[in-house]
Amino acid sequence: MSVIDAHQHFWDPARVSYPWLASAYPELDRRFDFGDLAPHLSAMGVGATVLVQAEDDQSDNDLMMEVASRHPEIAAVVAWAPIDNRSALEATIERLRRCTKFVGVRVLIHNRPDPDWMILPQVLDGLGLLEQEGLTFDVVAVLARHLEHVPVIAERYPQLRLVIDHLAKPPIGRDLSEWSVRLSRAAAFPNVFAKVSGLYPAEGDRRPWTVEDLRPAFLTALEAFGADRLMIGSDWPICEVAGGYDRVLAALNELTEGLSAPERTALRGGTAEYCYGLDLT
Repeated sequence: MSVIDAHQHFWDPARVSYPWLASAYPELDRRFDFGDLAPHLSAMGVGATVLVQAEDDQSDNDLMMEVASRHPEIAAVVAWAPIDNRSALEATIERLRRCTKFVGVRVLIHNRPDPDWMILPQVLDGLGLLEQEGLTFDVVAVLARHLEHVPVIAERYPQLRLVIDHLAKPPIGRDLSEWSVRLSRAAAFPNVFAKVSGLYPAEGDRRPWTVEDLRPAFLTALEAFGADRLMIGSDWPICEVAGGYDRVLAALNELTEGLSAPERTALRGGTAEYCYGLDLT
C-alpha cells in the first residue's frame, strides 16, 4: 500500500492570521499550498495525507476545506472547533460536516496560558460531544502537564479517539525517562493513538539530527503503543526547517524497516486509516 502522511499543514498568511508563525518560524512565513507539497508526495510514495489545522480560527478551516475539496490526495481534515463553548461547538461541527473529509478536531492548547485548560469543565463537556459525534481529538501535548491529562480524558471518554501529536515532543538527545513514563501512562488506554512526527529539535539548529537520534524515542513509543496505534507524519511544512519533507519521510521509513510487514503497514498507513476512518476509495 502507499504511505499515508498522517500530519501535514497548509497555510496562507494573506488569508489567515497565524500569530505564532513569524516569531517561531520566520523562514516559513509565506504561503504553502498543495502545489508545494505534491512533488514530495510523488517522490516518497505517499498516496494520501491527513491535513491538520494550523490556527484556531474558522478562516483556517475554510482554507483547508477549499484545498481538500480540490485534491483527492487529502483524505481527511482535522479542523479547529471551539470545544470550550457547547453551542458554538455544535454549530461549528454542523458547518464542518459539509465537507465529507472532516474527521476530527484539534485546538492549539499549547498557546493557552492555562496548562490545565483541557480538563476545564466546559472543555470536558466539548470533548464528550466529540465522542458522541464520532470525531477524533488531536492533542498538542507540548508541556508535560498536557500529556498527563490524556489518561484522565481517555478514561472519562473511552470511545473518544485521542491522538497525541508528535509523540508529545520527546527531548531528543536527552534523558527520555520522565517523558517515557508519561507516554506509557497515556498508552495504557486503548483509545489513545500517537503520531511519530515532529521529532527534530524544537529550538536552535534543527538540522543536525540522524535516524539514530530518533530511534530511542521511536522504540519507546512502539513498546508503549504497538504499531497498530502509531502512525507516521511529516509535519510539513514545519519539517522544512529540519531538512525537508523527503529527508524526514526517509528517516521515518528507515525507522520502520526492521519491523514485521504488518507493523510497517500499520505505521505507514493502516493506523491512520483506522483511527481517522479514512475512505481511500
